[in-house]
Amino acid sequence: MSIDIEKAYQHWLDNANDSLQEELNNMSENGKLECFSSSLTFGTGGLRGFLRAGTNGMNIYTVGQATQGLANYLKSNFKNPSVAIARDSRNMGWEFVKVCVCVLAANGVTVYYSEDVESTPGLSFSVRKLHCSAGICVTASHNPAVYNGYKVYGPDGCQITTKAANAISDEIAKTDVFEDVKFLNFRDAKETEFAKLIGPEVREAFIDAACECSVVDDEEAAKAEAAKLNLTYTALHGTGYPEVMEVLSRNGFTNVTSVKEQAEPDGNFPTTSYPNPETDEALSLGLEYMKKNNSDLLIATDPDADRVGVMVKHGDEFIRLNGNEVGILLFNYICEARAKRGDALSNLVMCTTIVSSDIVDEIAAHYGVEVRRVLTGFKYIGEQILHLEEDDEKYRFMFGFEESCGYLAGTHVRDKDSISSTLLIAQMAAMYKAQGKDLVDILEDIYKQLGYYKNGQVSVEYPGVEGQEKMREVLSNLRSNPIKEYCGLKVVSSNDYKEGIKMLVLNGDENSPDEKLPKSDVLEYVLDGGQKIIVRPSGTEPKIKVYCFSNADTESKSQKLLDKFKESANELLS
Repeated sequence: MSIDIEKAYQHWLDNANDSLQEELNNMSENGKLECFSSSLTFGTGGLRGFLRAGTNGMNIYTVGQATQGLANYLKSNFKNPSVAIARDSRNMGWEFVKVCVCVLAANGVTVYYSEDVESTPGLSFSVRKLHCSAGICVTASHNPAVYNGYKVYGPDGCQITTKAANAISDEIAKTDVFEDVKFLNFRDAKETEFAKLIGPEVREAFIDAACECSVVDDEEAAKAEAAKLNLTYTALHGTGYPEVMEVLSRNGFTNVTSVKEQAEPDGNFPTTSYPNPETDEALSLGLEYMKKNNSDLLIATDPDADRVGVMVKHGDEFIRLNGNEVGILLFNYICEARAKRGDALSNLVMCTTIVSSDIVDEIAAHYGVEVRRVLTGFKYIGEQILHLEEDDEKYRFMFGFEESCGYLAGTHVRDKDSISSTLLIAQMAAMYKAQGKDLVDILEDIYKQLGYYKNGQVSVEYPGVEGQEKMREVLSNLRSNPIKEYCGLKVVSSNDYKEGIKMLVLNGDENSPDEKLPKSDVLEYVLDGGQKIIVRPSGTEPKIKVYCFSNADTESKSQKLLDKFKESANELLS
């Protein structure tokens, strides 16, 4: 549907409050195009966009409109609906939380909120603990400071399904951003029976649940090992600091140095332009601390504390592990630790994504663990936990991870959880240190046994309105002109996930799921020798990603293949 940009702009100019009037009055013609030619798309990831005026920006009006749409959906589908809300450290986060409270209370929907910042896994936990119909997390994860977002969760604490997202999106589309949003001022909303503060007991229960994810056999011995680990931690100006430090302290980690410049929440992210723990730049200040303190390990959590990054001291080097490598190590460690304490692993399930390393299949085969590979996005891992829960088999879930530094080893939440993952990573490093090894040594041991599986990613950005069209053109061209070879290697098979692909299940039995994955804009190419590339647009940013996977019997061979794959990725997306 085409939008009359000038009419939409005038509608906002006539109705927006003083906080946006200066921006609107000074908006250039190009600015009008960017801000009013489209609306933010509400999908399974909710909303995410630049903090700015207009239908295509994150502001108090688009947040109010989305919340009215959510309220309409909840009142049609739940008796006495309720919502838990959290926000990370981003700019405008508190303003957006207040808008949500004002709209939900005006609609007679019970709303639980906190005046403090909270992590994304903490929000997921609150939804479950308070038995809410939905959750809202005001966050843009690890995006730069110009972004904010609005993620919606279902009653299981997992991000909403496509069906629910479509129904909410339909309600939003019916709602005029100014005229149809029910609203109380915040002071009046707080006085209603519908607005309730989340008590400290919920956070305490979340900390307890994170600690219960530990897989150590002997707690006293593990605490003695923990005390010998020299650890640096950074919250990257986000929400992780109090919870991570408490979980570590409870489990015997007494030698922990915090990066003080990044410990306090700050939506401007003054020490890092891109607070993504997957990047060297985000870890640079933490690395300075690590070198100064001669730390064994650096752990970084992103602003909403769902992702976690890791750097390891290996001899005289300081090596950043990527998300796949940490996932490989954690899965191997959990299997090893649980087998050691006598747990039967052959009935357990681990979930990962189609863009995560294939080496975990080899580890799973060794221990007899069932593997389920789902689409990118932790909500699909959470969905598999729900399926197990519905069959009274929640206990079977042992671990889930995605290559973008997201991990979960419990069922207390249904999203990535850097709090419990930080504990597991630290305990893993402490145990191996007691054996005279670091995490790089352990990774090398795994590669020597199973093969050198390497992975990397190349992203190409397509900014602005024209960029969206270019992205569609690139993906359409790949479908209409399928590639026959890549870097001199023949394409032996390919999958277009838009057609609906059956979920890959390994080491299963007759009771394992036989289901198709939701259709998704993803192209997968398997090359000679088991090499692989996957092409998919980002779900949160204007970019297309190429995931490259290589494997060989030596590290040098595998690395050379990976380098070739990455070098050719830009040409593939041109």
